[in-house]
Amino acid sequence: MDAYSAAFRVVVGEEGGYGADPADPGNWTGGAVGAGVCRGTKYGISAAAYPDLDIEHLALAQAQAIYRRDYWDRVAGDSLPAPLALLVFDAAVNNGVARSAEWLQAAVGVAEDGEIGPETLGAVTAHAGDGAALCAQVLCRRWLFMTRLPTWGAFGDGWAARLSALPFHSMSYTQEA
Repeated sequence: MDAYSAAFRVVVGEEGGYGADPADPGNWTGGAVGAGVCRGTKYGISAAAYPDLDIEHLALAQAQAIYRRDYWDRVAGDSLPAPLALLVFDAAVNNGVARSAEWLQAAVGVAEDGEIGPETLGAVTAHAGDGAALCAQVLCRRWLFMTRLPTWGAFGDGWAARLSALPFHSMSYTQEA
């Protein structure tokens, strides 16, 4: 199994199937509760991010193509060490590509421009041998962000379980990939 397929399997397992909870702003085409149409989320593909997509009838293969194009490729997943790629990819899916890139950039000490390019990748390479600490720094930034979200009270239990499981997934990720 290639690195992307292994990471996708982990992320889509966290995202799950179809849901249309009207209290979740991501389920609305307008990105806010009551804004637009409540089309839901499936495989983590939300109506807020893809307002013109038929979310309920989305096929897994379609979701996999969207994830590769809009998340994995944009965070340079193929150029990152596998455990770090999983963490950055999952954060991109759940919290946005630019924010995920900024967390990585802050962790490696480069300008936080929200785009993973040669400077960021060079800094990641310079941290070779310190991967666990780097992964912890990225994940810590994500925890701090998420616990401050106004929707933490409603969705925090699920997010906490997801964030807590990621280090364990990333440890086995290199064995599966």
